[in-house]
Amino acid sequence: MNLDQQDIKSLQHFMQKGVLKAFELCEYYLDRIEKYDRQTVKLNSIIELNPDALKQAEILDQERLKKNPRSKLHGIPILLKDNIDTADRMATSAGSLALKDSFPENDAYLVKKLRNAGAVILGKTNLSEWANFRSTQTISGWSSRGGQTCNPYDPLRNPSGSSSGSAVAVAAGFCAAAIGTETDGSILGPASTNGVVGLKPNVGRISRRGLIPISHSQDTPGTFTRNVADAAILLEVLSGRDKKDPFTLNAPEDNPNYSSLNNADCLNGWTIGVVRNLYHGDPRVENLLDDAIKILKELGAKIKDYIHLENTMSLKIPEREVLLHEFKHGLNLYLSNQHKNPDRQTPRSLEELIAFNENHNNFVMPFFGQDLFEKAINKGDLRSEVYLDSLRDCRRLSRKQGIDAILEKHELNLFIANTAGPAWFTDQVLGDPVCIESSYTPSAVAGYPGISIPLGFLSNLPVGISFHGGAWSEKTLLHCANIFGKKIQARIPPDLN
Repeated sequence: MNLDQQDIKSLQHFMQKGVLKAFELCEYYLDRIEKYDRQTVKLNSIIELNPDALKQAEILDQERLKKNPRSKLHGIPILLKDNIDTADRMATSAGSLALKDSFPENDAYLVKKLRNAGAVILGKTNLSEWANFRSTQTISGWSSRGGQTCNPYDPLRNPSGSSSGSAVAVAAGFCAAAIGTETDGSILGPASTNGVVGLKPNVGRISRRGLIPISHSQDTPGTFTRNVADAAILLEVLSGRDKKDPFTLNAPEDNPNYSSLNNADCLNGWTIGVVRNLYHGDPRVENLLDDAIKILKELGAKIKDYIHLENTMSLKIPEREVLLHEFKHGLNLYLSNQHKNPDRQTPRSLEELIAFNENHNNFVMPFFGQDLFEKAINKGDLRSEVYLDSLRDCRRLSRKQGIDAILEKHELNLFIANTAGPAWFTDQVLGDPVCIESSYTPSAVAGYPGISIPLGFLSNLPVGISFHGGAWSEKTLLHCANIFGKKIQARIPPDLN
């Protein structure tokens, strides 16, 4: 049975019929990882495998024989980005050698939800070290612990970051789905570049407890899947309020029924805006957007084109100030909480982390430094005027004068944009291109949801289209993206042979 590109619904159907066991599915993925991630193509998307995954799968198989499945994820193998805590025999390191021996005492809140739903935690995925927040001269997909992750459509090209390994693993068929995190583009970007579906929920839809942080005002976990329906299944399991993450208490609903996507096959009555000033890269990518508009019109949607989203450039400076201040605060808190055991030798603060990197320069910083760490440590606390003014600017520019403004002015249900351009060549000398054209910053700064799905190919490299909305609009975005995705059928799996 060819399982590598099957979706969650199909895999669950096979297991319910008794023609497939979770144990067999895990073995299949593990064999595929060994072949394509480590031996032949060497995509290097997995930083660590769970030594207890097969045992977990066997227990879940036995449980299925005795009673009904726990959820639609019962027995489904899931990979996690290596900045998500697991209380097991896997480290949580953010890809850093400094934390290679950091073993959290508690599961992240979302990991508890996955385990309770019957998912199998298959392993951890590689990422851009510290979720791309160590240096401005970064190489996306590279970490000192995990090395360089490669794009499955062309291993010489970059997978984009920072949730590189999670996106590559789903594209290459190493798992049924994967979890990533986004602060600004770390889900939507890799989803586009690796030809998969990437869902970035509203900040606070899924608890961030147990995640190595960058910014509490922008960080969110999200999902990588091969279709929109699977993203909805995962969001339904992962959503919910957590008293220890106050942002989740702002959600208007505790757990909407995301996975019951409307079976409608048209968008009659929908008004969709097209924002073209977020992407100024390859004109061929914009031509694909024109094709998408034709399809949306065929589906019955009313299109309002050439809508201008204001303040996109004005966000850069205040966003950087917010991220630097919140990173210093959040990381110091995370590291101190992880080290209640006095025998732990890993860094206990940002200051100790900077010192570790300097002392292990040849291994940790062979290609780029830690200028963002050094800038962050010199910032004030979260009461400083610079931080508070920057946070107010971010919210005003991205929300009231940004996304909220165009949704209200043009009476839109949502808006679309090119997610990003095709993958660039990985360059260990020059790093990532100075300007990577993308469309995700306004939604990231606002904390609003977005979803990228495959749109087409340029020179055999995938590119995506993003659907963006206002606060807590995941159900709207999933509904529209699901109808559009089933119509366009743009995804073609990579050929790894």
